[in-house]
Amino acid sequence: MYLSLVTANLPLWDDGAWRPLPRLEGTLTADVCVIGLGGSGLSCIDELRAMGRSVVGLDAVDVAAGAAGRNGGLLLPGTADYHHDAVRLLGRERALRLHQLTLEEVARIDAQAPGTVRFPGSVRLSSPDEDADCDAQFAAMRADGLPVERYEGPFGLGLFFPGDASFNPLRRCRALAARVQAAGARLFGASPAVRIAAGTVATPAGAVHADRVIVAVDGRLELLLPELLGVVRTARLQMLGTAPTREIDIPCPMSARWGFDYWQQAPDGSIALGGGRDIVMDQEWTAGGEPTGLVQAHLDSVLRDRLGVRAPVSHRWAANVSYTETGLPVLTEVRPGVWAIGGYSGTGNAIGALCGRAVARVACGEPSEFAGLMTTTRS
Repeated sequence: MYLSLVTANLPLWDDGAWRPLPRLEGTLTADVCVIGLGGSGLSCIDELRAMGRSVVGLDAVDVAAGAAGRNGGLLLPGTADYHHDAVRLLGRERALRLHQLTLEEVARIDAQAPGTVRFPGSVRLSSPDEDADCDAQFAAMRADGLPVERYEGPFGLGLFFPGDASFNPLRRCRALAARVQAAGARLFGASPAVRIAAGTVATPAGAVHADRVIVAVDGRLELLLPELLGVVRTARLQMLGTAPTREIDIPCPMSARWGFDYWQQAPDGSIALGGGRDIVMDQEWTAGGEPTGLVQAHLDSVLRDRLGVRAPVSHRWAANVSYTETGLPVLTEVRPGVWAIGGYSGTGNAIGALCGRAVARVACGEPSEFAGLMTTTRS
């Protein structure tokens, strides 16, 4: 019943104005072929063009057709771990530097896609079993000079992070695609990579010959590159969106239940709400990309019972991401001449873009501070 009420699997962010990319037909040659046209792949292409490399970008569907254009629109600094956990696992200096680099990337995203990013801050709501962890996060951030305040408001108690950002993820990716096309990158949709090898990527109707291949895919990465089985694991994330409403004012993105539920209100009043993966965790470790009744029922409960919103649900959708055991993304050469990035553990908007820029540099033999931070082992 839940899935029959709205257009199936269409994200709230899609305004229907995008003109799909052409399909690759025939053979092209480039310095680099980038597979995946989400935020990380497009950031990679942007960096490659800035380095003077010729680029062909491919996607199985279109720009940001996966999680990059179908996520909750939270644009947050740091890694997938809360700061105190990152300090414990990575060391203070490394955790702080990663936080700073992601802040710089958020600013870059804002500059490159004007009008898509807002800076309202964000809130982590606490519950009795999270109070001690919130206290630890607050103390660690204060000790390291990172902005954090106590939150007490109509949604409960927790922590407020001034300056955190939110955005329309699909609009951002489409703006970045237009930017790299204007810079000379050749982009193609409906062109899945059916064979990936050093020097050549084959699609159903064409091929790209390139000195280097970069696979910038998050969800289903281990299906595309079997070498990464056991390193990354694909999961499904689900969301819903409402019609515009002013019955409630959500001033900034919020997360609850250890981050398993999250929501924000768009400028037009519509609400984007996601989460519930832990409700049926075993079922959500899947490459399936369709929303399901059990998780959508949970999201309905959060919307109606916790937030008190009665506006009609207009969108229900899902997307695939991948997780790593370390919580740090993959940035590696999986075969000679074939590089991969992914495994953003559900928080890829900023750190995925950093991975894209970093892999562009290291694949071309250039230094990257961020890549060095990623390849250092955890404490």
